Order: sequence, then C-alpha cells, then structure tokens
Amino acid sequence: MLSLSALADPTRRRIVELLAVEEYTAGEIVEEFDMSAPAISQHLKILREAKLIKVRAEGQRRVFSVNPAGFDELDAWLHRTKNHWATQRETLKKEPRAKPSAQPAREITPAKDDRAIIMMQTP
Repeated sequence: MLSLSALADPTRRRIVELLAVEEYTAGEIVEEFDMSAPAISQHLKILREAKLIKVRAEGQRRVFSVNPAGFDELDAWLHRTKNHWATQRETLKKEPRAKPSAQPAREITPAKDDRAIIMMQTP
C-alpha cells in the first residue's frame, strides 16, 4: 500500500490538504511551497503513483485534484485495523488476568534473522 508511504512526508500531506479544498495547477502548488518546481513535481508523482491525486490536462496546464477512490484502500485498511484492535480489547477484557508468578520472567531474545512483517492487503 503506497498511500501510507506517500502520506508519511509532510509536504505531500500538505499538498493533499490543499487539493482537498480545491483543484490546483502544478504552478499554483509550487507557489505554496518554498521548494523548486522539480521537487514539487517529484512529490506530485509519488502522490499520483499512490493514486491519492489525479491530474488532467487543460491545454498546457496540468490541473491536480484529490482522487477519492485512492483513499478507499487506506480507509479499508484503517477500518480493518480498528476492528482488529477492538476485537483484541474485547478478548482481553473477557480473559482473566494471570496471577504473577514467584519466578522472574525470562527475557526472550529473537534470533538475528527473525523479522516481523506487517502486511497490508487490499480487501
């Protein structure tokens, strides 16, 4: 899911916030930032690849707007994650707490190659 990576950058979040209010041309977006046009162009490219914004040509101008469908994947992931957390909380509330043992807890150290991976899948 590219949308989380794309929105991790504050400049890209700000671009999305601007476009959520109204459409902007590439030049108008550049004017909103203290950055070069090529730098803004790279941010726009990442947002387009993540399908969070869309662009249309009007003569020589490129007009950018938010792509609501691009937020559907992000919204679905957030919804699934929120539901999982709620289910986990309910399960923990129902389970009795274990009594502390007299023995100290052992420290578990993972092997060097053990890695946790969180997969985000489109429904």
